[in-house]
Amino acid sequence: MKFVNELFELYRGRLQGTEDDLDMITLTVLGEMSETDILSVIGEMPNEELAWLFRVYLYEGLKEKFNQDQIPAGRNRLLH
Repeated sequence: MKFVNELFELYRGRLQGTEDDLDMITLTVLGEMSETDILSVIGEMPNEELAWLFRVYLYEGLKEKFNQDQIPAGRNRLLH
């Protein structure tokens, strides 16, 4: 989590880590990075971190799809 650690140190003491803060940091960083930059960060990740990244991607993507789907009344929707 080298990149995350660097971002944390950069914003530590300046922000509280609220959902709004995290959204702002994430959107700012993504807006400033090129595809090459993103792939470089991913390429430096150890296998365990890469597996975690992909697991989160799958989980969040599937959660969004199930929440968008027309699930019959009476069945629980996934939390956002």
